[in-house]
Amino acid sequence: MFFRKLPGVSASGMGLRLSQKFVFLLFLSGLVTLCFGALFFLPDSVRLKRIFLSKTENQAVTVGSENGARDHTKKVNRDQEHLRGITPGRGETSTKLKSMSRKPSVTYEARTAEKAAAGKSPEDWNQARSKDEPGKAATGSEKQTASARHGEHRAAFDYEKFKKCLLKPPLGTEQGKPSDLQTQQRRDKVKEMMKFAWDNYKRYAWGKNELRPLTRNGHIGNMFGGLRGASIVDSLDTLYIMGLMDEFQEAKEWVQNNLDLNSNGEASLFEVNIRYVGGLLSAYYLTGAEVFKNKVIELGEKLLPAFNTPTGIPRGVINLGSGTSWSWGWASAGSSILAEFGTLHLEFVHLTELSSNPVFTEKVMNIRKLLNKIEKPHGLYPNFLSPVSGNWVQHHVSIGGLGDSFYEYLIKSYLMSDKTDEEAKKMYYSALEAIEANLVQKSPGGLTYMAEWRGGLLDHKMGHLACFSGGMVGIGADDGPPEKRQHYLDLAAEITHTCHESYSRSATKLGPEAFRFDGGAEATATRLSDRYYILRPEVIESYMYMWRLTHDPKYRQWGWEAVEALEKHCRVEAGFSGIRDVYATTASHDNMQQSFFLSETLKYLYLLFSDDDLLSLEDWVFNTEAHPLPIIRRTCPQEQEADGVPPE
Repeated sequence: MFFRKLPGVSASGMGLRLSQKFVFLLFLSGLVTLCFGALFFLPDSVRLKRIFLSKTENQAVTVGSENGARDHTKKVNRDQEHLRGITPGRGETSTKLKSMSRKPSVTYEARTAEKAAAGKSPEDWNQARSKDEPGKAATGSEKQTASARHGEHRAAFDYEKFKKCLLKPPLGTEQGKPSDLQTQQRRDKVKEMMKFAWDNYKRYAWGKNELRPLTRNGHIGNMFGGLRGASIVDSLDTLYIMGLMDEFQEAKEWVQNNLDLNSNGEASLFEVNIRYVGGLLSAYYLTGAEVFKNKVIELGEKLLPAFNTPTGIPRGVINLGSGTSWSWGWASAGSSILAEFGTLHLEFVHLTELSSNPVFTEKVMNIRKLLNKIEKPHGLYPNFLSPVSGNWVQHHVSIGGLGDSFYEYLIKSYLMSDKTDEEAKKMYYSALEAIEANLVQKSPGGLTYMAEWRGGLLDHKMGHLACFSGGMVGIGADDGPPEKRQHYLDLAAEITHTCHESYSRSATKLGPEAFRFDGGAEATATRLSDRYYILRPEVIESYMYMWRLTHDPKYRQWGWEAVEALEKHCRVEAGFSGIRDVYATTASHDNMQQSFFLSETLKYLYLLFSDDDLLSLEDWVFNTEAHPLPIIRRTCPQEQEADGVPPE
């Protein structure tokens, strides 16, 4: 017998009572099982499943074909649904390369409280070890823990101390107003262009991601995973530095009241990072408004699950609601893209700075650790890397789309660390040596350009996206080997000159998406699919940097030529639009006012015609979307001087 007979209870009575208990327990067990199972069918069930299922079961999958994905990824594409007849570009998937790269995105329509207070550098954070292994998925409880820490995090960053440690006021002594009348008038013209673009966005596309100026409506696209207001967030710092304060206040209020981060769609990790994270970070550092800091930390946490791979190399697409991530369907063999996972460092280090949470810096340092470990063909970094094996997938190397901003973030990581990040410095100059040895070419006409490398074979073309490299090589010239400093400055000038030639040789005086140096071509597009211009900033970006480095007046003149061309060929009744053929005298517009036109193109033009103390390069670096991020100093020069210690 499994029970003992109790005094005063008959065997039959006891049997009945046990039967009732058994039935009750059986019913209760079934009810619990049913309720527990039902949790998996709730709308937010993906988060619950991630708590209970193993990592393998929650593994992301690669979806879509190469062509299909291209219609939805830029700087994997800079977003935009594919122009009819135009290849996507920075703002789209078509730019195909940059989409994944420095600025493209795809569908055309388609950086402890005590540490922060003490001004610890990224180097100090590196010594910390994250509790999460690279391949471990973040659980719901871990997310809640991170959110619960927000209170202490947000109290940790001392904004007033940060401002005192800047060498110069962010907006300069007189908002960067130039001394000569002509330059002042040209700057005023750029400001008017910004107001015109903004006013039309506000009138016809407010709250949407971008303006379609011909049809006078808004464009959402699928690049931001349900996030809205890309043009608003991208424009915050531009409006502020131009002194368009009413417009800035409108944008700030929209962010506070309408920027909903609880989206549930497919977002480009790259595009969300450079535009939204970068835009919110710069807005906070320029103004100190807590709403920007709160929003950006929350958004940064939503991006972390993309790193839950066997190697810690993030996948390119993430669902901001569920945390599920996967690779672009067009990316070779489920690869991650060099310019995408290599263009996170600046923003994630600053996320750690503001939140005092080292996990952001740890994630990007893990990427660097892996890249240092694997073999690089001829010292070059191919564009495709498997987030599962950590191996290169193809030996295609480009300083344009797919590769570009990875190199930019190496030198800028070094500069942003107040020149203490020696690892980034070493990686940058080693890469630059390999680029010079294998990719830098001289055309028969004497033009210096950067070719693309495909397994040892050179493709003698240069993309518009690669034209940022003139500025990149320029800002890194002073910190290279002393005997090569002038050489690097000369190289920067030569590349910038070549990119100017691509503009001056077109009928519109605007440059094509890609131009070639073979078959008799010299800095001209030979394919119809390369002739479009989607308001890209890279050439003007290099003009701005080269002006600040050399003060050669030709860079301001070249910038003004671009302003005139934009006014003549891209300005329409309700905004600015890209054009399909820079060689055609009659413009065919693509009906898209890219958000990066407001964030980058017009900002770089405004800075070009301003004095150097407006966002001084002594205090600021610009992310690849032109959002200024401050240099992180271990010690404050002003405090040292007050203590009688000469600044380092």
